[in-house]
Amino acid sequence: MSSDIFHLAGQSALVTGASGGLGRHFAEVLARAGANVVLTGRRLEVLEQAVTELRGQGYHATATVMDVTNAQSVEEALSQAVAAVGPISILINNSGIAVSAGALDLEEEDWDRVLDTNLKGAWLVSRSFARAAKAAGTEGTIVNVASILGFRVAGHVSAYAVSKAGLVQLTQAMALELARFHIRVNALAPGYIATDLNRAFFESDAGRAMIARIPQRRLGNLEDLDGPLLLLASAASRFMTGSTITVDGGHLVSSL
Repeated sequence: MSSDIFHLAGQSALVTGASGGLGRHFAEVLARAGANVVLTGRRLEVLEQAVTELRGQGYHATATVMDVTNAQSVEEALSQAVAAVGPISILINNSGIAVSAGALDLEEEDWDRVLDTNLKGAWLVSRSFARAAKAAGTEGTIVNVASILGFRVAGHVSAYAVSKAGLVQLTQAMALELARFHIRVNALAPGYIATDLNRAFFESDAGRAMIARIPQRRLGNLEDLDGPLLLLASAASRFMTGSTITVDGGHLVSSL
C-alpha cells in the first residue's frame, strides 16, 4: 500500500446528523482528507452554515435535509446528494439521540424515538446506500457510530444502550450480507468524549468520579476519533468488515 492510503481524494462521503457535535467534526475530518462531503440533518440553516465554514477553508461540501427515521426522506436526500456530487462511496451513520430516564419511568414515545433514530435510521440509510452501490456495481464503505454503551450499560440510558448494542449487531449482519457486493460495514464505538454539552457535568463531583474510572484518567477529545474514522472510511481498512473499534481510553476494560 502507498503512504496515502488514508486519503479520500476523488470520493464522496455522506454524514448523517452533521449539524453539530461528532457529525460536524467527522464531516471536516473527511473533507480534510480530500473527500467531497455531504452534510445531512433536519436543520437546513445549521447545515448550510457548516457548509459555508468548510468551503471557507477550501474544502468541498454541500448540504441536504434528511430525516433518518423516514424512508422517503432518506431516499430523497440520497438522490439529491448524488445529483450534487455524484455517487456516494462513504456513508457515516452518525445520527443519534439519547433520553435520560430510568427504565420504569421512560415513556413509550421516548423509547420509540431513540430506537427509530439510532437503530432504524442507520438501517434505513444503509439500505438505501447499499442498494444504490449494488445497482451501480461500485464499492462502498459504511461506518456506524455506535458507543461503548453497546457493550456495557449505565443507569438511566436503557433505550440508548439497547439501540447501540443493536447497531453493533446490525454492523455485523450487514457486513456478512454485503461483502459479496464489495460493500464494507464497520463501526466506531466512542467512549466519553468532551463536548460543550457535557462539559459542566464532567466538572461536577459525579463527573470527576466517572473520569476516575477511565484507565487513562481523562475524557476523549474529538480529535481522538480522527484516526479510527479515517481508518474505517479509507482503503487502509480494505480487509476489514464487521469490526467495531472502541476508542474509550480503556473504559471497557476497567474493573467492575
